[in-house]
Amino acid sequence: MQPTVPYYICLTNQRMKKFYLSLAICLLAAFTVMAQENTMRKLREETEKKIKNSEKDTTGRLWKKGGTFGLTFNQGSLTNWAAGGDKLSLSLLGTLNAFANYKKDKHSWDNNLDLAYGYVNTTSLGGRKSDDRIDLTSKYGYEIGKHWYLSALFNLRTQFDKGYLYPKDTTPQLVSKFFSPAYIVLSPGVDYKPTDEFSLFMSPVTARWVVVMDDTLAAHGAYGVDTGRHVRSEFGAYAVVTWNKEIVKNITYRTKLELFSNYKKTPQNIKVFWTNTLSLKVNKWINANVNVDMIYDDDVKVFENPKTGVMGPRLQVKQVIGVGFTAKF
Repeated sequence: MQPTVPYYICLTNQRMKKFYLSLAICLLAAFTVMAQENTMRKLREETEKKIKNSEKDTTGRLWKKGGTFGLTFNQGSLTNWAAGGDKLSLSLLGTLNAFANYKKDKHSWDNNLDLAYGYVNTTSLGGRKSDDRIDLTSKYGYEIGKHWYLSALFNLRTQFDKGYLYPKDTTPQLVSKFFSPAYIVLSPGVDYKPTDEFSLFMSPVTARWVVVMDDTLAAHGAYGVDTGRHVRSEFGAYAVVTWNKEIVKNITYRTKLELFSNYKKTPQNIKVFWTNTLSLKVNKWINANVNVDMIYDDDVKVFENPKTGVMGPRLQVKQVIGVGFTAKF
């Protein structure tokens, strides 16, 4: 005879099977609900992200505005200093670079304003300006191909205040002031913009005006204007390259090179205006800047050759180094 299994053991096994089956069903249901909740949560997050990105991108395609304001102050003094030097020197330099750029579909409109004014005062030389610049550029473009735009450019370049030459043992000579000179460029052309950081604008047909509003300077034919006239018109080829790049972390290089050839007179003598700024970010509010500007204009013949004594054009170089307060907006 085979041994008989007790009834309570069979009952217990059946209950255990039901318990495990119920537990498995509950766990499966719980995992299913959790998976559905995770899936729905991810879908909601992705949907919200897409909506935010869409709103951000829409705003970004229309206008991008901003700028940088800088203020640099230097002071030095000497007391009983055997090596000699000025007893007191003070200098102040303010700069502002602002931009407002519009982009929608195939249309773009870039606007840039660059301002600078510096002043230095020493006990031996007195007060003089060390920097002075107003540079406004506005450029409209219509995209005709990948990175290529059919464009029109307007540029105005002048200064705020009077400028002097300081010959030795003579009275300072007034050589410039507001809108004396002023350079105005109106140019249709093509613009190559592979990125927001780089632009190459070229035009074979450009109108350029040299303005000297001061009567005294105009009477001497300053900056190439005819004697007694206030405006000189030029027609020629024009090109401008701009590049603004963070070359390494916290170090930014910005450059603008303008070239113009006057078809009416000595087209081989290219007029050059090249400005360069290297900026080192120390922290949120402190920057160190190196600025180097170079100009060559064959019509500016106010420089005397020390060997021959003949007046003529020269390469003009201006260099400014400063550490000071900087604010971005």
